[in-house]
Amino acid sequence: MLYFDIKRYSINDGPGIRVTVFMKGCPLSCVWCHNPEGISSQKQKMYTQKKCIGCKRCVTNCPSHALTMTHDGIISNNALCHLCGQCATVCPSLAMAMCGKDYSVNQLMYEIEKERVFMDNSGGGVTFSGGEPLLFPEMLLELLLRCKAIGVHRAVDTALYAQKETVATIMKETDLFLVDLKLMDADKHKAFCGVSNELILSNLRFIAEAGKAFYIRIPLIEGINAHDDNITHTAEFLASLPWKQKVVHILPYHEIALGKHQKLGTIPVKINLKPPSLERQQQCIEIFKNFGMSASVGG
Repeated sequence: MLYFDIKRYSINDGPGIRVTVFMKGCPLSCVWCHNPEGISSQKQKMYTQKKCIGCKRCVTNCPSHALTMTHDGIISNNALCHLCGQCATVCPSLAMAMCGKDYSVNQLMYEIEKERVFMDNSGGGVTFSGGEPLLFPEMLLELLLRCKAIGVHRAVDTALYAQKETVATIMKETDLFLVDLKLMDADKHKAFCGVSNELILSNLRFIAEAGKAFYIRIPLIEGINAHDDNITHTAEFLASLPWKQKVVHILPYHEIALGKHQKLGTIPVKINLKPPSLERQQQCIEIFKNFGMSASVGG
């Protein structure tokens, strides 16, 4: 399986200083996804025009003749490209890059163990993210067990869109879930994320009733899920769970994904996405607090 990033010194993916491992592939397709390179489970090519120095090495070294130099930079013919990565290998300015690297469990554990001193001193650990890590339960379980064996705290950042059997298996070897909760309305969830939320809400209640520790993370987008109705229904649902931590992290929408779509050569969904105002963020925080939850921006 492929991974698209390993983020070191992370302070926003669970307690302490962490290593966050991003698995490539997701069953959701949220229109606001800030990691669109994590949706496909296949390798992808990324091109950063502002880094390109126009040397044409990628063009002349492409075995499939899939690249052309234009006034707007390098253009790829996807019908010819076999994603061999030769263009990225010869690019001196790193304008061409391949997204998706295959790691074995041993290789990943080596990367994780290099950061042990920072984890141990800060009460941190490793967070498996994506994409959707529950899409790869066998690999994820092996990594969780290996981390447990060396005493590393384990968090899984997930939308919980998986079969209950998968959730139950992974839950036994996870110290903390970071649950991404998007929308309460099932039809709107399907429209904006590609799937209904019924399985997600069912699994969230399942881990709560099992006594598993979890934090809630809500990507907040003006005009989509930041309104009182959705936030209140979310707070009501969360308040109905047997939940000890009661921690909600609000993640305001940002436009970083637009640059990633440009690098991937993909077209984002044509919809007017806006970050919520500071006033609206505070209003959402107050709603959660009124239901007995600790809410904050970030995390």
